[in-house]
Amino acid sequence: MTPSGETLETTYRDAVRDALRDALIRDDRVFLMGEDVGAYGGCYAVSKGLMEEFGEARIRDTPLSESGFTGAGIGAAAAGMRPIVELMTVNFSLLALDQIMNTAATIRHMSGGHFGVPLVIRMATGAGKQLAAQHSHSLEGWYAHIPGLKVLAPATLEDARGMLWTALEDPDPVLIFENVMLYNRAGSIDANAGPVDITKAAIRREGADLSLITYGGSLYKTLDAADALAATGILAEVVDLRSLRPLDDETIMASVGKTRRAVIVDEGWRSGSLAAEVSARIMEQVFWTLDAPVGRVCSEEVPIPYPKHLEDAAIPQVDKIVAAAKAVLGRS
Repeated sequence: MTPSGETLETTYRDAVRDALRDALIRDDRVFLMGEDVGAYGGCYAVSKGLMEEFGEARIRDTPLSESGFTGAGIGAAAAGMRPIVELMTVNFSLLALDQIMNTAATIRHMSGGHFGVPLVIRMATGAGKQLAAQHSHSLEGWYAHIPGLKVLAPATLEDARGMLWTALEDPDPVLIFENVMLYNRAGSIDANAGPVDITKAAIRREGADLSLITYGGSLYKTLDAADALAATGILAEVVDLRSLRPLDDETIMASVGKTRRAVIVDEGWRSGSLAAEVSARIMEQVFWTLDAPVGRVCSEEVPIPYPKHLEDAAIPQVDKIVAAAKAVLGRS
């Protein structure tokens, strides 16, 4: 046992790998399946070394058939196993949308509560790696629309390590979205870091002038924007949603009720976005506390481009967040 209070230097990628290893050790029912997760070590090297450690029965390479192996994972979960299905990118998850939405998300309801699907599906999401339009979108807001699912977006090392643990204990399907730009992010983590709550948002920075509400890969851009705003005397509070379904209305409304202004930063497209849902909830619940309309910073409504300068222009960046914050404050 590592002494309490000791910290370790790690990366987001290694935190996810440690979470997978912990799960495999802790519960014999857990296994990982997906494209290239075994011998190759995963498209993003998250599962590197796990096949050698746990064997091919528990680290299963699958054919290139998202609908097939996701369906197999649903069946295994319904039969008492605890599968972790890895979908290489969120774009490819659309090939398994029927299995996820029409089967995994509905069995609890359609069986009158008698059956569940204790399945975890992990997938990479987001842009910034020049992987072009078929590998780079942020569709987690689509999945947050579906009753019967829990949808998580870990941004910190602690959440990358701890959300999987809690998700595997849930009796119903949980989707975990890992932003591709976070895998190399390094930092310190408590050596004994364990499970975390998967229903609550977190205040990552205290502030009094406006609330910057975000999640996943946009968290650190938003924190950088808050630093830039602080240099001009604007104190922004940063709210990390963490869970996209269910949304933690209590934390969101408490923050907006305090600061009286809000900007939502969402790498999804603006039309029909998660940002639109959060904005609507703010208007419904704390409208009379607002001193300005809610602002939104979202991706441009185009397929994510391949060229680096166009990719950067298409998704939220620090300067866009700063400009939106100043706009709701009536400052140029």
